[in-house]
Amino acid sequence: MDAGTIAGLLADPARLRVVAALALGAGTIEEVAQASGLSLKDVALAARRLARAGLVRRDRHALELLTDRFGEAARAAAAAAPRPEPLSEDPAEDAVLSAFVRDGRLVSIPAQATKRRVVLEHLVRVFDAGVRYPEREVNALLAVWHPDTAALRRYLVDEGLLTRESGVYWRSGGWVDV
Repeated sequence: MDAGTIAGLLADPARLRVVAALALGAGTIEEVAQASGLSLKDVALAARRLARAGLVRRDRHALELLTDRFGEAARAAAAAAPRPEPLSEDPAEDAVLSAFVRDGRLVSIPAQATKRRVVLEHLVRVFDAGVRYPEREVNALLAVWHPDTAALRRYLVDEGLLTRESGVYWRSGGWVDV
């Protein structure tokens, strides 16, 4: 069973509640009904559909969620997913960026200075050379990456990638794409 099929099955609120109740320890149709707030009939219908799909094992009134099927589907989906585009042509930089940037967002600011520098040099590219930015615009551009805009601003200035004077910032370092 693939992840898309599982997602489709769980898009139905009744089936989702049945799976949740089973995952939380319910083991019979009656226990699932009590835990989920569904009628016995709705639990039985949802359990039958989940059993036909191979996510639940039914033995009369006993139900068992086959949790290994979820893991198998997730692993298969991950294996079939296209490899993300590298964030840098340099494999070492790409490894650092891949560890800290997910879906265009910075998941955390690296504590190690060398890794932080790689991330900051990637991030500073949102600022055009020769353009002066008021602090609120700098915050808006950085907020797209990470909620701690003050820390990012400070690191960019400390690393010489941005310069600040009277609340106005401009790009003063890092590689510039031409």
